Order: sequence, then C-alpha cells, then structure tokens
Amino acid sequence: MASNVPTVSSSKISRVFIVDDSHLVRAGLRAVVEGEVGGHSLEICGEAASAKEALEKIIELRPDVVLLDIRLPDGHGYDVCRSIVAELPETKVLMLTAFTNDRFIYESILAGAHGYLMKEVEPEGLLQSIEDVLEGKSALSDQITEKMVQMMRAGGPADSENMLKMLSAQESRVLALVAQGRTNREIAAELNLSGNTVKNYLASVFDKLKLRRRSQAAAVWTKHHRETL
Repeated sequence: MASNVPTVSSSKISRVFIVDDSHLVRAGLRAVVEGEVGGHSLEICGEAASAKEALEKIIELRPDVVLLDIRLPDGHGYDVCRSIVAELPETKVLMLTAFTNDRFIYESILAGAHGYLMKEVEPEGLLQSIEDVLEGKSALSDQITEKMVQMMRAGGPADSENMLKMLSAQESRVLALVAQGRTNREIAAELNLSGNTVKNYLASVFDKLKLRRRSQAAAVWTKHHRETL
C-alpha cells in the first residue's frame, strides 16, 4: 500500500544572490545554479546589476552566498564585498569575473572574498566552489593562489619560510589542514581539539602571519610547500 506521507528532502536550502551588470550572464548563472549540490539545495533569492542595488537587496535578503562581478557600473565588486562581510559575516562571497588583474585579486581577498573564480569556469566547477564555501572552505584556483602570494610578498611581508617559522607546532598542524580545505569542525576532529581551541589557534596564526583570511594563510602554506618539494 502506497504511503501518503510526502517525501521531504534532507538537503539544506542555501540562498544565492547574483550581482552582474549583464542580463545574459545573470540568466546563465540562474540556469546553472538552481538545483542540488552536495548536501545543499540551491535557490536564487535575488539579483542586482549595480553596487548600490546589490548592497540594498543583499542586506535585506541576507543570502548564504553572493556571486559578485568585479566591475560594476557604479563601483568595484571588492568594495561591495567589504561591505557584505562587515554587515553579514555569515554570508559567503564568491568573486566571479573575467579579469585576472593583480590589483583586483589582491583587493578582493583583502576585502574578505571566500573565492575568486573566472567566468569561463565550467558549471561543475562553479557548483563545487559554491559547495566549498558553504562548507567553510575557500575557492581559489592554483593560478589565483600563485598570484596572490606573489603580491603579498611584493607588498612587504617576509618570505613564506620565515613567516611559517613563527608558528608553533600545533599552529602549523592546524594551518596545514586549513590548506587542505578542512573546516574547523574537521580540524577539531583530526587533532582531537575543541572547536573553540581551533578558532584560537587560527586567530594566532592570522596574527603572526599578519593576514586576515584563512584563504590567505592557506595560500602562504601551499606556496611554501610547493617550493620545498
């Protein structure tokens, strides 16, 4: 006998907001994004074509993820990103752009972006990046990671080897797991630590390396270990 109980999806609904001045790009992103990815059911909750419109709507709608173009008619995406991170720290921001301009990359990461993707990314790559940031990971390509570390060095920080020497053994273990894309919860389980202890270690890592985001710290670690292979 068939059951009359409706099937309930176990996926968590995650709301995505799109910011791009091209109607065609927004339509394409809507077609790609809406659906299931990992343990998340994605839905588009809004869109905007300018920085001003984006900030007004995003603050009101409080999306889980923002796909944000770097160049907008009335400003830069990284300025929008900075405001989003300040107002809605739980919202993840993915820069989605056609530009690999060094300044754009650097400003975006400093503004708190959780990832920087090129618009030619495959649909599967975009969905994977959205899933990654929702799970607390960063979404940076190898090319972007390389550029970012080079710019960080050019800006005055010590080289990665000397920077990493300042870390304690446990801080180094935590950072290594961050570079592998592990979430705080996964790191805590791996090292048999509490979640708060992991947060404290990461705060110390950021302070010693003079960085602000886990993606920056992961890039320093990855760059150093590539060089020493």
